[in-house]
Amino acid sequence: MLQDIRNNAQGTIAKVIIGLLIISLSIWGMDAIIGGFSGEPEVATVNGEDITEREFLRVVQIESQRRLRQMERPDPALLDEDQIRQQVLQSLIRDEILSQDAASQGLILSEADIDALITRMPRFQVDGTFSRDRFVSVVRNMGMGVAEFRQLLRSQYVVNQIRNGIIQSAVTSPQNVQRLLSLQNQSRDFRTVTLTGNTVKDQVSVSDEEVADYYANNQQQFRRPEQVKARYLVLSLDSLTDEVTVTEEEVRSLYEQRAKELAKEERRAAHILIEDGAEASKTMDTIQQRLKEGEDFADLAAEYSIDSFSAEDGGDLGFAGRGVYEEAFEEALYSLKPGEISEPVSTRFGIHLIKLLDIRKSEAPEFAAMQDELRRELARKKAGSRFAEARAQLADSAYSADSLEAPAEEFGLEVREAGGITPQGGQPPFDHEGLVRQLFSDDVLKDGYNTEVIDVEDSMAVVARVAEHQPERVLPLEEVSSEIRGTLEAQKIRDALANKAKAIIAELKSGSSLSDIQGVNAGWSEFRNQSRNTQDQDPVVLQQVFSMPRPKGEVPVYDSVYTGEGMVIISLSAVNEGDGEASDVEKQQLSRFLMSLAGQQEYLAYQGFLRNNAEVERP
Repeated sequence: MLQDIRNNAQGTIAKVIIGLLIISLSIWGMDAIIGGFSGEPEVATVNGEDITEREFLRVVQIESQRRLRQMERPDPALLDEDQIRQQVLQSLIRDEILSQDAASQGLILSEADIDALITRMPRFQVDGTFSRDRFVSVVRNMGMGVAEFRQLLRSQYVVNQIRNGIIQSAVTSPQNVQRLLSLQNQSRDFRTVTLTGNTVKDQVSVSDEEVADYYANNQQQFRRPEQVKARYLVLSLDSLTDEVTVTEEEVRSLYEQRAKELAKEERRAAHILIEDGAEASKTMDTIQQRLKEGEDFADLAAEYSIDSFSAEDGGDLGFAGRGVYEEAFEEALYSLKPGEISEPVSTRFGIHLIKLLDIRKSEAPEFAAMQDELRRELARKKAGSRFAEARAQLADSAYSADSLEAPAEEFGLEVREAGGITPQGGQPPFDHEGLVRQLFSDDVLKDGYNTEVIDVEDSMAVVARVAEHQPERVLPLEEVSSEIRGTLEAQKIRDALANKAKAIIAELKSGSSLSDIQGVNAGWSEFRNQSRNTQDQDPVVLQQVFSMPRPKGEVPVYDSVYTGEGMVIISLSAVNEGDGEASDVEKQQLSRFLMSLAGQQEYLAYQGFLRNNAEVERP
């Protein structure tokens, strides 16, 4: 089984990592080689490996912000912090267990593989090219260092190798597909009658004592976290861009430079990479001899190359211009004619045989098609220099000021306000971890200083101060009594409707007709041959209908379900079997769905097995 998993996982990875020979690790800077942190407090230990409190709090904040974004009207007070913390902790424990399992199976990602993944991620690119500055900025805005991000990427990727392998190894049978088609095409005949809240509202009352009891027993529901109202200034590159002048000569000069770059030659290479060891010379001689005898380069790459990602594509590395590969590799590549194969070339990755597959030369677009974009680029570049200077000046001004008015006037900025900011964050720009952390620091919260100038996005800086502070508190009863009364009344109405529906169903089962039952002011609505996907039915009612047991003979089955309209009583009279007919394409889609479902179940079982056998300790 594990071999099947490994084989499937390698196929998935090959589609993601394009080549091994991408930019050197040195592009990441010192942060990439200064590993992790030591001596940090931990929230759990998994098989001897710590999950740090810092990582835990970082993920808690990310999850809190994600839930806030999903709210129609974001309110940090509605977040269940205890639930979030518990779910995040369980998730981190699970991820650590899975990561350790992947490592124990030898599923690893090399530094070169991680380089390749990162440089290919669109979020780290500017104009289609990897930008180290953007990479570092995005990662730091995530509250991480470069080394941490690389380790997280490595861990997640190897875990996905196992996950994909298990899921893709699942199988199903044609009989299962046929059964699913029959269920999917099934229809049902039923009748409904709706009991509205008005039919029982006069039977419902809520006393002051009940309101007080609910308040006393549900204090957590009315607890509001510590929060602040902030005043802040935003300095952005876009605002400075409008003040910049760009001449026609500057635009044409940049066009000429860019046109030369766009017209540069790119070469498509394939390679066979072997380890530089004691057997390297012998192995390379064998490969070269087999090439002379007419064997295919792609076949030999698949057989010999240790670059497993390109080997599956016959060693193909795709098109690339100068400056991508190591100097020795590039020099050999650019000395070849299409179809030629180089002599062995040594790099830090090993020894290569390089084949030139193709050459292409791009033509630059006309000036008219590029001038607007180039003008904006020049304006942003000029503004970038001014932005850095203005940011530094704003930092000095805000540091020495006891308010934001003076810096705002000096730089022509608007003093803005934002409320409802908790230690978990708020609306942008207060979804930035560093800014929120400073806002709740003693210097800012207690001593009344301004925050430092914080880069919340690329070329956007914010300085803030606390305008109002509210400690954590429980809202007083008088503020929430109306809300509680409404909640209790709605629940009592629902309970009364449920009891009434239960009594009506009992009479129907005993043989009474609906028109003879007291308190029912509506008749049956009848529906025939209703499928699961019927558009003009309440989906809650449909879900209940298709969960009801099959009627026996002529005796209908009764049930009820609560919807936004009231309590709906359902009388199910017939189940009409589906024909199981479908096109080959639909059958293939259902087969893939069933295999994916089975794979997901197997993967969950696999996770459970690992969790049950792991040693997890908490302080």
